Amino acid sequence: MKKVNLLIVFGMVSSMLQAQDTLSISKNDLLQKVTENNLQIKVAEKSFQSAKADYRQSNALFLPNVNVSHTGILTTNPLMAFGSKLNQEILTASDFNPALLNDPDRTQNFATKIEVQQPLINLDGLYGRQAAKAKMDAFQLQTERTKEYLELEVSKAYMQLQLAYKAVQVLEKANETAQGNLKLVDNYFKNGMLQKTDLLNVQVRVNEISNQLQYAKSNVQNASDYLAFLLNEDMKGKTYKPSESLDNVIAIEAINPTISDSRKDIQAMQKSSEAYKKMFQSSKFGFLPRLNAFGSYELYDQHIFQTSAKGYVVGAQLSWNVFDGYKNIGKTQKAKADFEKAEIETEQYKKQSQLELNKTNRQLVDAENKVNLSQLAFEQSQEAFRIRQNRFKQGLEKTTDLLMAETQMAQKELEHLQAVFEYNFTKQYLQFLTK
Repeated sequence: MKKVNLLIVFGMVSSMLQAQDTLSISKNDLLQKVTENNLQIKVAEKSFQSAKADYRQSNALFLPNVNVSHTGILTTNPLMAFGSKLNQEILTASDFNPALLNDPDRTQNFATKIEVQQPLINLDGLYGRQAAKAKMDAFQLQTERTKEYLELEVSKAYMQLQLAYKAVQVLEKANETAQGNLKLVDNYFKNGMLQKTDLLNVQVRVNEISNQLQYAKSNVQNASDYLAFLLNEDMKGKTYKPSESLDNVIAIEAINPTISDSRKDIQAMQKSSEAYKKMFQSSKFGFLPRLNAFGSYELYDQHIFQTSAKGYVVGAQLSWNVFDGYKNIGKTQKAKADFEKAEIETEQYKKQSQLELNKTNRQLVDAENKVNLSQLAFEQSQEAFRIRQNRFKQGLEKTTDLLMAETQMAQKELEHLQAVFEYNFTKQYLQFLTK
């Protein structure tokens, strides 16, 4: 009695541990978690933030550049010494003595300078800013497309987990059936109604199913681990279990078989092409002159951080780089080639996407047909096994025929579930391609 109680307690503890290690999760929970935690999405978001920072740098095209400096010197250089005294406004008539001008005493000077540079007309910079904006938009669209792709991948992984659990159920049921057949054949063998080879054949079949069941349980863990990877979670010693079971029927839907230009990845390619176009235009305007304003406010003294003398400079500069050894010409040619390349790649990507869409659309039709045929085959295999099992009990069927029918029934059920999975994923992938 004590042994029985111990077994009961042990079974309860094992069940509790198993319940702690198995986490039930729904598809909606997965979709929410993958958006928040997936590493690939985080990488895409960081790429967007980097492009956004590049765009912010282009604000320098409109905003002033302000520098503040404090410089101290000690000199006996005639020109520097005279200029320092002049800036400090302490020159006297004696300072014009040629002997002092040519061989001045040691002079120290401290200068505080506030410099402001303000761009006025820089057409190449304006187009460069537009290119940075298009690049930022492209990365934002690509990030959104990455999220859509990860939602599809999570949905696929969730259905794979459902399929893995369903396969375990099918094989457990097949194992029960095989065990029942083994018990029946063993009784016939003991009564001398069957040969030992028949018993061995059934035992081999039982071992095969046990092996398949073990593989199916490993597939459950593999599918669970992949989901954990997508969610960036540590699932060591734990296993996900879907709260919804895998459907064994399909829902037929009509899907538009054409590529939409509003698809995020295609929009991203178009924005990328636009960025290259703006860079090309920027390089062309690099041949034009630039107009910039500048100003400075200066404070001088012979003592540190003192401001006995003050002055300012305000002006504007029109600069024109007429020839730089073909550097601008080569830069323009490169920008033009990059722009034309981007346009060609965008066109190629759209055609390739349409090709993939056409292929997937045909696969959906094939998958629907496969589901219908596999369902019919499974129903026929069930009926065949039922008939052979009844005839075997009456001694009208061979053991090998019964085993073959039982094997075929389990195989056809798994094939039907796989066909349903393929159809549902193909439909979701087709929706992804037309999204």
